[in-house]
Formats: sequence, C-alpha cells, structure tokens
Amino acid sequence: MPTEQDAWSVMQKFYEAEAAYVAAGGYGKADFGNVAAYLDPDVVLYQAPGMPFSGTGEWRGHEGMERFMAAFGDAWESMEFLGQEHWGDAGTVVVSNLVRFRAKATGRDVETRIVQVIKVRDGRMLECRPFYWDTAAIAEACTP
Repeated sequence: MPTEQDAWSVMQKFYEAEAAYVAAGGYGKADFGNVAAYLDPDVVLYQAPGMPFSGTGEWRGHEGMERFMAAFGDAWESMEFLGQEHWGDAGTVVVSNLVRFRAKATGRDVETRIVQVIKVRDGRMLECRPFYWDTAAIAEACTP
C-alpha cells in the first residue's frame, strides 16, 4: 500500500513496479499486484485513438490496466527512456518522456516524446492521459 501522497513520488513507485512487472515477463507470467498497489480501483487510462495499442481508447480499473500493459507489450520489443522531466503538486503531475521504442512487428525504432498528465488520489494513480508527439511515426513503426 502506498504511503507517499506527492503525485511524483507515487509515479516513481509506479514506474518501478511497472518495470519489475515487465522484466518478470508481464501479462500472464508476472504478478500484477505490485503494480496494482499504485493504481486507484477507479483508475482510467485514456489512450489516443489510432495507436496500435489503443484498444477502445479507455482502459479502466486494475484489470483494464493489466490488459493495456499486455497490448502495449505486444506492440513493443523494447522501450528506452532517454530523458524525463516532471512538474506538479500533490494531486497532479505532468511527465515529459523522451522515449525510443522498437516495434515487434517490424523491428523499426521510433524516437518520440510522450507527455503524460496524471492525477493521483490517496497515494494512487487515478487518471492518466498520455499525449504522443508523433502518433503517425508510432503507428508506422508498428505496421509491417
């Protein structure tokens, strides 16, 4: 159970749990419990339409977040953070990530910026809205 209330502190713990989950094999192979500990039961992830991993565009609850992570993992062979900045307060944090992905379907790399606006409630992520700088490049990298 998270104890820190600051939005950035919560997200740092979430990112650590997420990385450990992925390293342990992800969906169907690893325990999602450590990731879920940093997710509000009512969490919603809003994804941009048209992305290879968007699904319906909304991923709700712990189960939805786990399914999103499976879809995201199906799209990418690797993901490398090249830089990260953040701003915020106790309830909201904006995270700007420079990321390099390698697509599973094509082996192509794409380097792009993703800005996430994240709301936190009671020490857990409540809402996440990622904004991808170049959705066309991401979709192209994933399309054989």
